[in-house]
Amino acid sequence: MTLLTQEALVELLVPIVGADKVRIDADSLETFGKDWTKIYPPKPSAIVFPKNTQQVADIVKLANERHIALVPSGGRTGLSAGAVAANGEVVVAFDYMNQITEFNAIDRSVKCGAGVITEQLQTFADDKGLFYPVDFASAGSSQIGGNISTNAGGIKVIRWGMTRDWVAGLTVVTGKGDILELNKDLVKNNTGYDMRQLFIGGEGTLGFVTEATMRLTRPPKNLTVLVLGIPELDHVMKVLTQFQNSMDLTAFEFFSDKAMSKVLARGDVPAPFETSTDFYALIEFEAINEADMNLAMEIFEQCLENEWVVDGVISQSETQAANLWRLREDISETIAEWTPYKNDISVVVSKVPPFLRDIDDIVAREYPDFEIIWFGHIGDGNLHLNILKPEGLEKSVFFERCAKVSTWVFEVVEKYRGSVSAEHGVGMTKKPYLEYTRSTAEIEYMRAMKRVFDPLNIMNPGKLIDL
Repeated sequence: MTLLTQEALVELLVPIVGADKVRIDADSLETFGKDWTKIYPPKPSAIVFPKNTQQVADIVKLANERHIALVPSGGRTGLSAGAVAANGEVVVAFDYMNQITEFNAIDRSVKCGAGVITEQLQTFADDKGLFYPVDFASAGSSQIGGNISTNAGGIKVIRWGMTRDWVAGLTVVTGKGDILELNKDLVKNNTGYDMRQLFIGGEGTLGFVTEATMRLTRPPKNLTVLVLGIPELDHVMKVLTQFQNSMDLTAFEFFSDKAMSKVLARGDVPAPFETSTDFYALIEFEAINEADMNLAMEIFEQCLENEWVVDGVISQSETQAANLWRLREDISETIAEWTPYKNDISVVVSKVPPFLRDIDDIVAREYPDFEIIWFGHIGDGNLHLNILKPEGLEKSVFFERCAKVSTWVFEVVEKYRGSVSAEHGVGMTKKPYLEYTRSTAEIEYMRAMKRVFDPLNIMNPGKLIDL
């Protein structure tokens, strides 16, 4: 790639976006050159802030002419180093493309710039009496363009699906600098390949999402939360089946006693009940009327009778529901001080118990000094494995030892025909392990698509796949 100096880059970029939208100061390079991962230090050459799709296209065309590598930057909340500029790339940050436009009440859709914050869209939908259901802990800072590029999931997938289920149309700039409008917001459009789906989850390797038309839905009514103490892992799945057979759930989350103990130790959230168990399930559902609440309590009592559950609590107010959610949602922030090594993995729901046990056995056998924290969206088969760094162990040594763990974990993933990345993307951290989920033929077809859309390999190079 290019060996242009920072000054030369600024001279080339300023005519496209203006002098105030190009930065090379140390703070900006550090801030915009990374995501939430801590493995690869950021080393971008410059940060550029386009204000519209045409400016993005002009930047990409310039990058083609001068062989400049580009890295997209959204809310920088990724956990796979997909937005890290570690090799002198120019970062294209979408923070100024944050307008919400063209709301359509009949179609229940809204057009968003790539830089629109997830929570911004959720609030907009709420103001219109509607609901944007894709939700996760980073909703206050993640951006729609990044969500689309990683096909973000979160806590409501069991009811409302992933980001791709809500994308009606996309405007993208390909690696050649072409502007494509994909699907034209249609519900039915059987006119060949749906290229929209290539860019959803493509991590910016084929091109950059600049605008998206997002679908909205009706808001849920009286969301109610039930937290259950469950003594055995197999019982978690029995509880899930019992509830799903009788009612529509909006969430079914899982966390271990070790995970909850970390949250409770902070003193911000009370324990849900006095009984301590190895596992907990958080169930959310709409209690539209008294019959819904009665049905939930009836199923809970059946679970108690079958000894699948030993204790439980149900929310009686929005405040109590929010506090119960914190038992699950505060886990990531709470364990951050232990520099956790994270794995975001998935299998089909029915295989979760043996899958989790196999991984637990491996880590306990090989690294008995490592503390393991489990939590995740167990209702859709997505588990978050967090290995906490022991006090006194150097971070570099810890990550090196965890890399060996990853290989063993992904061998188990392959055994159960699962995915090495359920919702966080591949980026750089999962790229060496892609073959555990994708076949050799699949990866070669992915490379072929990359060559078509980005022949010079300037769009987020080194992420997802190598050419």
